[in-house]
Amino acid sequence: MLFQKKHDLAVQPIRAIRSASMKPFGETLAPLIEGPTPQGFENQVKKQGSVRHWISGHLSLGKRSRSQPDYDKRTDLKLLLEVLGAPLAPVPIREPVSQISPCHCALENSSANYILQQYLAATGATKLQKPVQNLYAMGRVTMIASEFETVAEVVRTRNPSKATESGCFVLWQMVPNMWNLELAFAGSKIHAGSNGKIVWRHTPWSGTHAAKGPIRPLRRALQGLDPRTIANTFVSARCDGEKKIGEDDCFVLKLTVDPETLAARSDGPAEVIRHVLFGYFSQRTGLLVRIEDSHLTRIQATGEGAAYWETTIESTLEDYRVVDGLNIAHAGVSTVTLFRFGEEAMSHTKTRMEEVWFIEEVALNVPGLSVDSFIPPVDIIKRPLSNC
Repeated sequence: MLFQKKHDLAVQPIRAIRSASMKPFGETLAPLIEGPTPQGFENQVKKQGSVRHWISGHLSLGKRSRSQPDYDKRTDLKLLLEVLGAPLAPVPIREPVSQISPCHCALENSSANYILQQYLAATGATKLQKPVQNLYAMGRVTMIASEFETVAEVVRTRNPSKATESGCFVLWQMVPNMWNLELAFAGSKIHAGSNGKIVWRHTPWSGTHAAKGPIRPLRRALQGLDPRTIANTFVSARCDGEKKIGEDDCFVLKLTVDPETLAARSDGPAEVIRHVLFGYFSQRTGLLVRIEDSHLTRIQATGEGAAYWETTIESTLEDYRVVDGLNIAHAGVSTVTLFRFGEEAMSHTKTRMEEVWFIEEVALNVPGLSVDSFIPPVDIIKRPLSNC
């Protein structure tokens, strides 16, 4: 029922686009934060205390008492939407390319450029007579917080079929750096967007906030949806050997985010130490079949010991179909692992989450889509970008 209602909402923007100038959504949009959000889940929490609030809230995932089933479910929901709802790509958006030019450089970089050339050819991006200026995608997702681990115990979700939550999303993107996403999930809604200058997100429990650092694309666009954004993301990558993924022998491209970008993304007590992205490209088809990224954040609240959060996302891409000459992945599975350590000796927590996603509709070069569709919320425009 939820998906059917969302499907009805999703087709309205296209009708509006073809009839007159409009906004794709009836509400102002907003995005996401990876790992612990310095703002915390509650607006009342002060910044220095918000990280501890985030940690204590997520540690409660392991305390599965029968007397508090609703609280655990709400905590799971927040965790799923904070981390899986609308994560960003590791690096800033660059101008899109239709093909990668050969370079006279290190062998690893030259090999990576060749792999990207083959990828663009496999997706049909190099043969398109009309470049893709914008796209629309509508799909559905199922998510679950499947496992929680501490030093003392491992708690797994009982009866996963009943614990799984379902939802759906609508994504609009305008090349090269404007996008917005609306995700309806388990009775909650998350908005995320970029107008090319500001990236923002809205959740029901933390309100609207702008993201620190350079403008980056939505990670969902890297999951086989936008080949040119994928190619631009990996254009500075190095070839890191080969690996077998399922039945495919794959070339591995490794992209390490530079220290300047990491520093720009850090905020207050939260310092992003490392972010690495891997892309696995099939030697048989040339297509991207898997992406993995991992980033490490150090949190040093006033008067507290340092805590470290490592967030790892692994996504497999499947069901490639041709849409207007472009080969696009229409299904996939993402697995997230949140690993916390530090503060206390011999102490750690690990949370595992999963998402299965399907693309139901894709449209390229939608007539009438304009920059007015990506205007940030008023409170974000008036507020400095320090609130992340």
